This record gives sequence, C-alpha cells and structure tokens, in this order.
Amino acid sequence: MSTTPTPPRASLTERRKAETRMEIARAAAGLFVRHGLRATRAEDIAQAAGIAPRTFYRYFATKEEAVAPLYAAGAQRWVEAVRAAPADDSVPQALEHAVRHTLTPGVGVSASSWEGVRALLRLAEANPSLRRVWAEVCQASERTLGEVLAERGTRTRTSEGDDNVADTPEPRFAAAVASAAVRTALECWAEGDGPVEGAGSPAELALRNLRALRDFPWEGAAGRPG
Repeated sequence: MSTTPTPPRASLTERRKAETRMEIARAAAGLFVRHGLRATRAEDIAQAAGIAPRTFYRYFATKEEAVAPLYAAGAQRWVEAVRAAPADDSVPQALEHAVRHTLTPGVGVSASSWEGVRALLRLAEANPSLRRVWAEVCQASERTLGEVLAERGTRTRTSEGDDNVADTPEPRFAAAVASAAVRTALECWAEGDGPVEGAGSPAELALRNLRALRDFPWEGAAGRPG
C-alpha cells in the first residue's frame, strides 16, 4: 500500500505561520475599513481572527503592521511575474508582462477584491503609521525586483558570452524606476474613483508610466550591456 510522504515539519510550520499572518491581516483590514484605524484595537483584530491577544503580538508588534502581509502579497505577485516572464523578453516587455499578470482583474486579483485594494491604499495615504508599513513593503519589493532583474541580466550575458558589465548602472536602479512607475499608478488610482479595468485602471496607468520611460536604459540598468 502506497503512502503519501509527510511534508517536512519546518515547512509545514512555516506554512501555518504564513496562513495565520494572512488571516490576521484580513481581519485587520476589514476592521480598519469598517471602523477606522483609531477605533480598532489589536485586541479587536485578535478577536476577529479567532486568536488570543498574546498570539497577535507574537506575529505583529503593532496593529498597523498587521496589514503588511496584504500589502506584501501584491508586491510579491508583481515581482514573481517579472521573474516568470519569458526569458527572451526585454526588460520593458517583462515589466509589462508582470503588470498585465498582476493588475488585470481576474488574473492577479479578482475584480471584487480591487475595491479592497483601493481601501487599503487610501488607508495608507491617510495614516502615517500605515504609510510607513506600505513604504517598507515597497522598499523590500524593490530590493527583490533588483535581484530578479540582475538574474535576468546574468542569464542573458551568459547566453551571449559577455560578462563585462562594469560600466552599466546597478540593477537596483532599474528596479527603483520600475517600482516607482507601478507604485504611483496604484496610488493615483486609489485616490480617485477610476475603474478596475480599461482607461484609468491600475494596469492602464502602470503601463502608461512604463511606456513614458521608453528612453530609460533598461538593459544596462538590469546588468546587461547597454
């Protein structure tokens, strides 16, 4: 009789921790949107998530930090979509591929979830403490994107037999430019009442920003010969 291998305990534990963090994050976001940040206590979030207050503080130091996993989930999807873009795509093509994959309703986030995204971004704009959480998530995502762009450049240089990149900008510079284009598109969309699809949507605004950077030396900044 065959048996299914048991996942490593550490892996299972980390998965459960991640699931718990996300459950807390969803509970926090729901309370922040319904009742406001000031009226919501960490104890309220814990109760909504079905955990004890002491458990809440094992995962988050403050109530504001509790929504970080939701911010981070979107940022991670964006970076992983850049990583998953076809290997022969140029950097601009890979970035546009990632925008379409993560900001198109029903592909990255369901259409019904986009209003929740808007609410979370508005909360970050209105509250300095949440704005710091959003900024930290964006900064971490930018660093990871720099690593992804460097990997893409390394693969290309290897295939072309060229490893001389001493005179090119850092991949992190390209990551900063790309991240700013997408972040500002999301923030501008959240400030208004634009649609989730079509003209004025997050994807359309982000693509517009990226295309405005057509003269940026993406290949060199990603660690590839310019």
